[in-house]
Parts: sequence; structure tokens; C-alpha cells
Amino acid sequence: MGCGGRADELRARLSQLRAEELEIEAELCALEAAQQDATRGQQGDGGKLSREEIQRYSRQLLIPEIGTRGQLCLRNSAVLVVGTGGLGSPCALYLAAMGVGTLGLVDHDTVDHSNLHRQIAHTSASCDSGAHKVVSARMALSRLNPLCRVRTHDMLLDSSNAMETMRGYDVVVDATDNAATRYLINDACVLLGIPLVSGSAVRLDGQLTVYNYNGGPCYRCLFPVPPPPDAVATCSETGVLGIVPGVIGCLQALEVVKVLTGKKMDEAPGMLLFSYKSQPHFRAIKLRPRVATCAVCGDAPTIAGLVDYAAFCGSGPNDRAPDWTVLDDPSQRVSCTEFSAIQSRTDRRHLLLLDVRDEVQFDICSLPGALNIPADQLEQRRPELERAIGALDGGPVYAICRRGNLSQLAVKYVRDELGYAECYDIARGLIGWQEEVDHDFPAY
Repeated sequence: MGCGGRADELRARLSQLRAEELEIEAELCALEAAQQDATRGQQGDGGKLSREEIQRYSRQLLIPEIGTRGQLCLRNSAVLVVGTGGLGSPCALYLAAMGVGTLGLVDHDTVDHSNLHRQIAHTSASCDSGAHKVVSARMALSRLNPLCRVRTHDMLLDSSNAMETMRGYDVVVDATDNAATRYLINDACVLLGIPLVSGSAVRLDGQLTVYNYNGGPCYRCLFPVPPPPDAVATCSETGVLGIVPGVIGCLQALEVVKVLTGKKMDEAPGMLLFSYKSQPHFRAIKLRPRVATCAVCGDAPTIAGLVDYAAFCGSGPNDRAPDWTVLDDPSQRVSCTEFSAIQSRTDRRHLLLLDVRDEVQFDICSLPGALNIPADQLEQRRPELERAIGALDGGPVYAICRRGNLSQLAVKYVRDELGYAECYDIARGLIGWQEEVDHDFPAY
């Protein structure tokens, strides 16, 4: 057996061992959690810190703002973190490390390689084994601090389960990045009377707010009407610098500690903005108190229960970018498999592949021979596009992007504005190309 074959054999064996390790750790975590519950049920937590707790938390016990009383507040508290990704990972890790007694984790997703640059609770081994995020995060928290009890809620939070899931927690952390779930969590927190620590991060910017606390506003007070679905930026579409959600997630943990220990009571409601691009990096905005006319927390609320948030926001409660349908005529779209066959039998001089992603994405990866004109530059670079089409001698134009969204807009532009009917969209874009045609093509 050559070196390459032996290396592949060792990699396969290592992957299997890692998968087995994850299964064992998951079972061990469950047994330890059950043992902790049994011990607490027999002995009670009492009003004193144990020798192990004093040793573990000694450095923060020395801080007057925490001390023994504050540490007991943390130990006797329960915090729910919704989302164990870029925000939830650092937040949950620090809350566990600092001694929060019970941490609940909500997530419905599995670990993916694209998560690992920012979702620091997860590992390559979790990704390779297809581990669910709540399982992967629970193992990370249990390894970090066995004294922390971790509850996992492997589910998509929605109107049917949010109230039951969130009931009994002292603070809820919103670590999601979609509008539907934000409104859902906010409304449930208001109805249950739970403070909400909300954070967001995209590209190089982030923000942090504590809602429904000490007379302050709720999320609906600030945003009574959801933004249009196509105006909501997500990491999967626009990207994010790994450290940005790390910064915001750590600050979310800090705000949780301040709420649990009562140190937040003296602060006026505010929103903290962070930007890597500006100096100074942080800017605080003072917020008005609760809005009396708010639909959920106002003096005469019109929302007495959870509603259909996908209908309210125009997009579903998930963290993935939605797929659009702009072209009503199916004959104007081809699959990636169909385009591959067309490309293989067509002279390249009589076929134009138009890639409408921005330059940054085009530099990451592209199909050979593609002409890159970003969708927002089509009109500006119209003469260039017209020359390229003119050289086809009547041949077809095929537009492609990452997911098959912007490329549909490009097809409409070429057909409607340039009057060129031989233009077609490649459905599902480069993600579809990687899944249907070339499995070695980079996915991002």
C-alpha cells in the first residue's frame, strides 16, 4: 500500500474514533447531569459555596461586584441560550465558566465546516460526525465546567413550543439571526416576564440590547414592524468576521451576569453598537422606556399569545438565506445538471456564462470562462455586457450566482432591458453545482 492509501486509511480510522468519542462523551454528559440532579435533590444547594466552587471561582469572588452573594445568584439561576452559533457559543461558554447553575441550549441545526471560524463551542470532530449543535455545545460546556447543569432542547423554536421551553428560566439570550425568531422570543419573554439579552452580528458590525427589563422597552417597542425579508442580512449571505460575534457574545454573557446579580438595575435602557470599521469601536445609544402603545408590552396589548411569525415577517424562522422565485416561467431556468450538459456540447464562443456575484465571492471560486459582472453593476457596465452578448452571434446567456437568487434578477435585466430573449437562469447556483455536478467544487 502506498503512502496515499495508508494516509486515507488512517484518516478514516481517526474519523471513526472521533465519532465514537463524541458518542461516549454525549452519554457521559447525560449520566453526569442525571447524577448532579440526584445529588442536588438529596442535599439541596444550600446558601454556601462548596470548597470546589470557592477554588474554581476564586478570582471573581474577590471582586466586590460579585463576591459570595453574587456567585450564589449565578449558581441558583437558570439561563436559556437560543442559538449555539457565533453568538451563543462564546456566551454559553463564559456563562458556564463563570458558574451559572443551569444553562439551557436551543438549536435545531448540525455542525458545519463553515461554522467553525466563529462558533467556538464546536470542533472539526463534531462537524465530521454530523453532531447536532446542542450536543456538541453541551459536551464543550461539560468539559469546561462539570458543575454547570446543561439542558438541551434540540428543536426549532416556534409558536407551538416556545412558551413551554422558555418557562422557568431567569434570563433568555437571543443568539439567533433571523427576524421571525427574534419577534417570537421577544413576545414569549414579555408574556412570561423574563428579561431578554439580545445580540446580533454581521460582516464587521454588531449590536447588543437588554429588552423587557426594569421598565425598559421590548424588541417590538423599537421595531413594531418587521423589515422586508430581502433587507435582512444574514451571515450566510453577507459573511461575518469571526471575532465580531465573539465580541458580542461575550458582552451578552456580561449583561446576563449583571441582570442575575442585580447590577443592571441602576443602568438606563440602552443599545450598544460595535463596528470593527470605526473609531471608537463602541457607541452607546440611550433608549426610551417601554412604549405605552406597544402591541405586546404596552398598557393595552393586542397580542395575548404567540402568533404566526413566519407570516408576520414574510420569512421563516431559520438562519439560512431564503430562496427567491422571481422568474415565473420555468422555461427560463435550467438545472445545474442541464447546464453542464449544454456547456459540454456547445462551442464556448457561442455561450456566455454570466456570474453576477460580487468580486469578493468571485475571487473565492468560479466556473471556468465566466464573465463576472456583479448584479448591482449590470446597468453601469451595460456596454461591456452588450459587447459580450453581441459576440455570441445569437448564442445563449446563462446567469449564475451563489444560490440562484440574484441570477434571476440578471435574467430579467438581460431580457427586459437589453431585449435579449436567449438568457436563462441556472437554478440553485454554485451551491447546486457543487451538489449536482462537481462535488469537489468549493462550497462556502
